[in-house]
Amino acid sequence: MEIIIQTSPETASGLLARRIAALIRRKPDTVLGLATGSTPLGLYKQLIQMHREQGLDFSQVRTFNLDEYIGLSPSHPQSYHLFMWKNLFDHININPVRVHFPSGLVVGENLPDYCRRYEEEIAHCGSIDLQVLGIGSDGHIGFNEAGSSLGSRTRIKTLTRRTMEDNARFFETAEAVPHHVITMGVGTIMEAREIALLAFGEGKAAAVAGAVEGPITASNPASILQMHPQAKAYLDEPAASKLARSDYYRWVFDQKPPWQTDP
Repeated sequence: MEIIIQTSPETASGLLARRIAALIRRKPDTVLGLATGSTPLGLYKQLIQMHREQGLDFSQVRTFNLDEYIGLSPSHPQSYHLFMWKNLFDHININPVRVHFPSGLVVGENLPDYCRRYEEEIAHCGSIDLQVLGIGSDGHIGFNEAGSSLGSRTRIKTLTRRTMEDNARFFETAEAVPHHVITMGVGTIMEAREIALLAFGEGKAAAVAGAVEGPITASNPASILQMHPQAKAYLDEPAASKLARSDYYRWVFDQKPPWQTDP
């Protein structure tokens, strides 16, 4: 895993935005895996700016979102469907037919078949070219909580109390946070050709240190990214503060030859 430490979330997000833009310009029908939450908001703002000011064309891009709360309609104020349209899709020229979300309204015995079809749709599009991830304070990626199988596929998951508490700030009350989600599995995520993990703030430092320098373990699902041939972690200084080898990571990034530098 390549570790990229920057002075601010804006700078780190900018590096990834330029990487995504270069990928789209080279391959207009790029398939992106996208995340929600506060962490990627800066990335999405910069992509919107590139579309408006540089003509970055999203018309052929396809997207697949990582997850969705079960029980929330696409129009619910806290649905990830609405989040993506509000914070990215409404501001770029993406074709709505090319946008894919897990549905929060599929329930019961229909769920396994639905999850299987979501995976089949990803495969039909040629797999994900670049998957954007955040990381939970316990190391979860998507909603693959600590203890999730590192080979898991898209499925229903029960949220931990800690994740529900972390997400309660987005809802009117803590009791309103759904208990279940549909999420891409760890195995699904690992099939992306490239993975970009964003992590900002001291609250993510322990999870980042475990994912980057700790053992590969289901107790920190993000640690499996150590096994991916094209995984990069884009961090700000506070998120990198518990890394034992942070000076080495900075040295490696600063000494890259021009041909190896993104984008």
